[in-house]
Amino acid sequence: MTNFILGLETSCDDTSVALVDRSGNVKAIETVSQYKVHSEFGGVYPELASRAHLEAILPVIESVMGTARVATSQLAAIGVTRGPGLMGSLLVGLSTAQALGMAWDLPVHGINHLRGHICSVDLEVKRLKYPAVVLLVSGGHTLLAYVPDEKTYELMGTTRDDSAGECYDKVARTLGLGMPGGPALDRMALTGNASIKFPRPMINSGYEFSFSGLKSSVARYVDTHEGLNVNDVSASFVAACIDVLSSKVLRAVQDKNPKTLAVVGGVAASPQLRSRMQDISEQTGVTLCLPPIKWSTDNAAMIAMAAWDYIDQGIITDLEPRPNLSLDQA
Repeated sequence: MTNFILGLETSCDDTSVALVDRSGNVKAIETVSQYKVHSEFGGVYPELASRAHLEAILPVIESVMGTARVATSQLAAIGVTRGPGLMGSLLVGLSTAQALGMAWDLPVHGINHLRGHICSVDLEVKRLKYPAVVLLVSGGHTLLAYVPDEKTYELMGTTRDDSAGECYDKVARTLGLGMPGGPALDRMALTGNASIKFPRPMINSGYEFSFSGLKSSVARYVDTHEGLNVNDVSASFVAACIDVLSSKVLRAVQDKNPKTLAVVGGVAASPQLRSRMQDISEQTGVTLCLPPIKWSTDNAAMIAMAAWDYIDQGIITDLEPRPNLSLDQA
């Protein structure tokens, strides 16, 4: 009988549930978006997010288990995001997982959302080879890490202010592109001319990131230019953002000489970023490791996949919500 892990992901504004076997095959997954809930606010409203998770999570679990025709006796464990994320959202997932663990007599593993993103590259097909350099770019996080083996995560640099994904969303809001901001900006940028000279913050300074200055520069440009071309502004912003990310990734690959370069997180769905990472792969000879776009954004399959790793490595964590959990903390 095949065993599965039931993965629960509620770190921000998506309620996601998945069943994943030890090989990374996804038996079933369902994700409920909250875009309509938060669209009028131009961003995620934490209290509404936790309420929406509370309404959705049990019906989604029932739907996934029913659709897959998987019985609780076929579950090896439950994996649930314990951080980082929004406190209220994390609490919904964790309390649900603990209740089900007690009811079904199953172990519950609290998973680091960031490690889940790294594990997303091994869903369906084993892709990651060590040592690896990892670029994680999402709505809440931007970081570079060196992963010499499956048990070790060395943080090289992170953002000092806004994440790249957050900057994408705020620039999209400034341009009136709505939610989700990242895909909208990328689409506009594909037909625009990157002719506006926006800054490239910290592009030559180590592995730390800063995007608040770029975001502010775009806002000032929009405020002071009537009749601007939204496509050109989008293309110019995306070019600046990708220049910063790719410059630091190239330096990291040259410094660490890894076998693979993994690019994960919601912004990893960007065609511009994927193209630039392919250029770095061809330039340096490193193997580029990209998850399919459907696994780039927050999802429960990556949490379940990470739970298998926790079990294999004997990692035991508490089940307290950790909104500020860092990559080097399991």
